[in-house]
Amino acid sequence: MTATGGERAMSNLEYDLLTALHHKAEAVKAYETYINDAQSMDSQPCVELFQKLREQDKQQAQEIRQHLQEVMQKGKM
Repeated sequence: MTATGGERAMSNLEYDLLTALHHKAEAVKAYETYINDAQSMDSQPCVELFQKLREQDKQQAQEIRQHLQEVMQKGKM
């Protein structure tokens, strides 16, 4: 991502982390639908699986966010 004159709006690493965070946020949102679908089919094992996956993605999103904050503040990790 380069701006006019060769200045970068953000580093590739910042962009990568931001993109990864976005994908995790989208996944967390999608799991709500998956959980509702599993509940409507009365499939408790699938409900539990999707809840577990949602929690893992939430934790991973938080970790990515922490890395992104550090990279944005210091320029690297």
